[in-house]
Amino acid sequence: MSKLFDLTGRVAVLTGASKGMGLAMATELAEHGATVVISSRKQDQLDEAADQINQTVGADRAIGVACNVGYKEQLQALVDATRDKAGPIDIVVGNAGVNPYYGPTSEIPDDAYQKTMNANVLSNLWLAKMAVPDMVKKGRGSMMFTSSVGAFKPSTMLGTYAMSKLALIGLVRNLAAEFGPQGIRFNAICPGLVRTEFARELWDNPETEKRIKNDIPLRRLGEAEDFKGVATFLASDASLYMTGQALTVCGGSNMWA
Repeated sequence: MSKLFDLTGRVAVLTGASKGMGLAMATELAEHGATVVISSRKQDQLDEAADQINQTVGADRAIGVACNVGYKEQLQALVDATRDKAGPIDIVVGNAGVNPYYGPTSEIPDDAYQKTMNANVLSNLWLAKMAVPDMVKKGRGSMMFTSSVGAFKPSTMLGTYAMSKLALIGLVRNLAAEFGPQGIRFNAICPGLVRTEFARELWDNPETEKRIKNDIPLRRLGEAEDFKGVATFLASDASLYMTGQALTVCGGSNMWA
């Protein structure tokens, strides 16, 4: 049997992973043998999610550690706990993100702008810097960060969120260039509209959903499970020669963008 997607013995840390896309990705990494340390802000939700993963894979491979990515000291505590409970880090999935403001970029309050950029961009730089020493020692490692197809176009209502996701792709490219010589890979995942709680306002209306589906060649919204494969691909040796890329997973809606 091919070992191309085998993650046995590897340690993954994931942010924004108590539900939705993050939970789906964590579950699949665990299915392929990784120990996954999942984080979000609420420990009770994490405990439930970790139990769910462990029951699914039939082994104790998931650990929940509460963390608000907006606070550097909490991220450091997450990384420290991962090393303590699971070992050196091989895989990072930066999936946590926020969108505290819906409206024109020209009218966004300073605090909402700062919160968006801190959580969606700066926190991922912090996480990368904290985890990368483990990977440098091994001469390999993979980090992936959740961007968005919104990064590729302007928006009059979600513009600042889109700006942060474009900046995140820029961060991925720079880190890929800086750490490529040490064998460490960085990539971005760019979802289209996914049927998750985070994006509920964008799809939870029958007329809106119908209109959006008509603009998607596969004629459906994304589901959290649609991101299991891409996460496993990027985490594993199957993608050893891929770095600095933005992988668009959108049902075809952005193939012309």
